[in-house]
Amino acid sequence: QVQLVESGGGLVQAGGSLTLSCAASGSRFSINAMGWYRQAPGKQRELVARITRGGITNYADSVKGRFTISRDNAKNMVYLQMNRLKPEDTAVYYCNNFPLLTPTYWGQGTQVTVSS
Repeated sequence: QVQLVESGGGLVQAGGSLTLSCAASGSRFSINAMGWYRQAPGKQRELVARITRGGITNYADSVKGRFTISRDNAKNMVYLQMNRLKPEDTAVYYCNNFPLLTPTYWGQGTQVTVSS
């Protein structure tokens, strides 16, 4: 059974910060890299950050220097610290494996809205 539960989203002004959390259950978390994805209205879902089990990180150019991904393997948690938020960061944010596994399960996501 795979379960992904994202939380921590909300409404924030441009320049503000939010920290997202993802509680992951199942063996897919313990052995795989994880990522944070986002989907803005009318756009495709995109990967914004990823982290290996050992802590090596990689970021999309659009968030590099502003977002920080981390994980706690003991707690099966993945986090995304988002600083200097911009209106274009507005989206529903999801966590999942990287790369995505088949079959792919998605959580409900958490809405981030950045006002200008």
